[in-house]
Amino acid sequence: MSKVALHPPKIKICGLTQVENAIEVASAGVDAIGLVFYQPSPRFVDISIASEIVRNLPPFVDSVALFVNATKDEIQRVIDTVRPGTLQFHGDEGADFCASFGLPYLKSLGVTQEIDLIEYGLTYSSACGLLLDAPATDVRGGSGRTFDWQLIPDNISKPIVLAGGLDVANVGSAMQAVKPWAVDVSSGVESNQKGYKDIGLVGQFVKEVKDADARRVSNL
Repeated sequence: MSKVALHPPKIKICGLTQVENAIEVASAGVDAIGLVFYQPSPRFVDISIASEIVRNLPPFVDSVALFVNATKDEIQRVIDTVRPGTLQFHGDEGADFCASFGLPYLKSLGVTQEIDLIEYGLTYSSACGLLLDAPATDVRGGSGRTFDWQLIPDNISKPIVLAGGLDVANVGSAMQAVKPWAVDVSSGVESNQKGYKDIGLVGQFVKEVKDADARRVSNL
């Protein structure tokens, strides 16, 4: 499989922390929302709030639970309580560990010149996709930093979820360069408060994705 997507890219908004805000975001034309279960993150969400968010999602909007080197028991507790549709691993978790929960999972990777993305895709062959992000800082994800999209080869064996510093201004260019299966944004649709998404920015982001895809289709 090449990295070229033949459908409109899916849109994931990550780092929701409040029930009402999450429901607004989920109703704004997105395909998935992300819930961060990593306590050092400013977008960490309590398990009880996450459970209420998932219970109130509209039809066909997926919920993605994000972990960083969590224990098996911690992850299983989130699965049993929140019932996410997909798991997302941002740490050093091995493929067997990620696959052991019986749910679809994404494996995140900070992209650098030194990493062989082809080999990485083969190593995590059980993943439903690879989430490609900027290299990690002290707190994983939501850094607002981009990376060099030209480092992504055309023949990765897994669908690509593109993250890392995406926003209204650059998502169109990112889609043209990478042609990902999905795009993932967190800080790029926040105005002031981390974990609270600006619905106006979410709407603009969704529009930019759709407009960029319309341009792609018109050039086929």
